[in-house]
Amino acid sequence: MNEHDQAEEILRNAGVTLEEQQPARSLRLTRASEIEPEPVVWGWLDEGNGRIPAGAMTVAAGREGTGKSSFGIWMAAHITRGTLTGSFEGTPRDVFYIAVEDSWKQTIVPRLLAAGADLERVWRVEAVDHEYGETTLSLPQDNSLMEKEILANRVALVVLDPLMSCIGKGIDTHRERDVRTALDPLARMADRTGAILLGIAHFNKGSGTDPASLITGSGAFKNVPRAVFGFARDDDNDCRVMTQAKNSLGRADLPSLAYNVVSAEVPTRLGVALVGRFQFLGEATRSVDEILAASQDAGDRGDRNEAAVWLRGYLTDCGGEASVADLKKAAAADDLSYRTLQRAMSKAGVVSERSGFGKGAVWRFGPSSGSTESDAPSVVAPQSRHSRHASDPGANGATDDANGVTAQQHALSVTIDSGACDVCEEPLSAAPVRAGANQHTDCRDPLSPTGLRRDRPAGPSLVSCAACGEPLAPTREGQTTHPSCTEVT
Repeated sequence: MNEHDQAEEILRNAGVTLEEQQPARSLRLTRASEIEPEPVVWGWLDEGNGRIPAGAMTVAAGREGTGKSSFGIWMAAHITRGTLTGSFEGTPRDVFYIAVEDSWKQTIVPRLLAAGADLERVWRVEAVDHEYGETTLSLPQDNSLMEKEILANRVALVVLDPLMSCIGKGIDTHRERDVRTALDPLARMADRTGAILLGIAHFNKGSGTDPASLITGSGAFKNVPRAVFGFARDDDNDCRVMTQAKNSLGRADLPSLAYNVVSAEVPTRLGVALVGRFQFLGEATRSVDEILAASQDAGDRGDRNEAAVWLRGYLTDCGGEASVADLKKAAAADDLSYRTLQRAMSKAGVVSERSGFGKGAVWRFGPSSGSTESDAPSVVAPQSRHSRHASDPGANGATDDANGVTAQQHALSVTIDSGACDVCEEPLSAAPVRAGANQHTDCRDPLSPTGLRRDRPAGPSLVSCAACGEPLAPTREGQTTHPSCTEVT
């Protein structure tokens, strides 16, 4: 008796029948050698390049009013007439259209007529609950029912508009594992039937530029489809743009296409219906990614400009300095986000520094300690007594303030990283200092050999420059002149 027979004997002796021990699930094994390889079947070929594969799922996504639903109507019309370049060309086929948000009488049918569709080949698909009546199609619950009808009617295209509304209740559309329970079976159904499944989706409110990543819901809405298209308005070129953001089975560098949705009049029994008709214009000059990036930059610039103006005005009213806590409170009162203020700091010429040990940060005008930004704007604002250095230096070496600071000395003024002034004990970063010196320029006494004011004795570490007579402290070994004085002389 072999091992298999022994196992069966043990089960029989235990009182378990073979029918009782059959598992609810099993594995099917297929050798790769038994699978015949085939090329990709393209439902839509554009200039010889495959854009939408047959027997797979495709998603068209964009913001409201970009024409993605009109693209679905355009595809449906061409499929019913057999005029879509690709595998269905020359053979008119039927289309299933699941529209949840739009009226069939006032929107869907007039749009199909404007696009030239054969209405005999377009089917409205609705689920019918025997207890509750007509209801929205629910995936994956209704997958088997739809697959049966797709095969029976030789359907080449199924449009789910919008795709999100067809996801069954109880599925969290923001969890990839949940969404895949609906989309994975849908993709396998497309493969078995050979039909195109086109899902219409919306962009979320994110600020990204990748159309596939902007699709509302979990990442499954971009990961499961084999092709993803992004739609956007290009106001600079007076058109709209469609970009292939994903093409898993074909070229990933296909050019973006420009299009417009033009007005069309459709006569009806009760009068004329005005609808939009999708119309391609050729290759676009820029992609959806570039349009989204430009729009984002323009919005950010506008927000930063507004925030910079507000920030300068607020700090000026506060004497040039304010705590972060006060800033947040005032900004919130004016509907400005703290993050926007942070992005506007550089433009406003504002820096953030700690006000002291154990104290919160403050924002103030002026360059930060050790700042290396050469393009920071110059902003005149109330500060301390050092703010008078913002005035233009006098000509021909004439003094321009009460302490005898000359134009040449202004030109040699720099900001150093740390330390306090030997005279006033304020931070050296608070105002310009003479190159190599330990005092602010306006704390010097030009009549003193050391440069210190007479009411404060010079420290033992101070050494005079051989060229200008000003202090060298702190000095390096062998240093006798300031580097700037050496250049001047």
